[in-house]
Amino acid sequence: MLVVGDVVTDVVARHRGPLAAGTDTASTIRTLPGGAGANVACWAAHRGCADVRLLGRVGTDGAAWHERELRASGVRPHLVIDPEAATGTVICLVDTGAAAERTFLTDSGAALRLNPDDWSPALLDGVARLHLSGYLFFSEPSRALVSVALESARARGVPVSVDPASAGFLTRLGVDRFLTLVEGVDVLLPSRDEAHLLTGLPDPADAAAKLSRLVPLVVAKQGADGALVAREGRVVSRIPAAPATPRDTTGAGDAFTGAFLAALLAGADAEGAAAEGCGAGARAVEKVGGRPPGVARAL
Repeated sequence: MLVVGDVVTDVVARHRGPLAAGTDTASTIRTLPGGAGANVACWAAHRGCADVRLLGRVGTDGAAWHERELRASGVRPHLVIDPEAATGTVICLVDTGAAAERTFLTDSGAALRLNPDDWSPALLDGVARLHLSGYLFFSEPSRALVSVALESARARGVPVSVDPASAGFLTRLGVDRFLTLVEGVDVLLPSRDEAHLLTGLPDPADAAAKLSRLVPLVVAKQGADGALVAREGRVVSRIPAAPATPRDTTGAGDAFTGAFLAALLAGADAEGAAAEGCGAGARAVEKVGGRPPGVARAL
């Protein structure tokens, strides 16, 4: 599997209750490797996919650390070093209350400067699936790379999946534009909020069903409510969530996507793969950071 997407540095600040404006809020802070694309790749490898590759762009700062961490997770990194932009950084503010909800402050840096010059059709040699992080759709250079990568995948008959990644950035890009850009992909993996935004429908099942008229397989992630599997305009399965005690929901959707795609490649049907995804999402929320347990180390 080849994942194309963002590699960023996560600064995770865990606090309890509202932030105290204008003064200090006691927090536990760690700097960890992250990025939606990189996290998906690491969870796919963790699920057992033997050959996971990642194309991403980083700055000179932290490049060696990110490469080392990806290799430690079983991922083969193809990292382009940007001579001008710094590695992307995300500040993850995590409320340590019961829901462990998180808010992101994002400086994408080099991550969204991936461009067609960084692509080679040879990256697809031996690849059975291409996965595109939704963050690629939010800048002009990386959108151009998406077009080239999709063309290469179609020419080789390689199926393509997309995770929309961010309801906030989707709003800025525009729903119609995004849906046009993902024409021809075979799997879409939106969150509940992203599916609602992409369809305008408040009911999660209605939203998943509508999207499945545009994309052959839609797996809509529902957090603590599991996942919905939709095909040909209707929801065909409701997958329950695995039990978990949340500590940090950062990367839970990435964990779902990585495990789902790895299971799909291993021969599971969509329902079985979605159950694997729910299990990975549950494991992800019980730890701090977006990578699989026992792998990512703080900077």
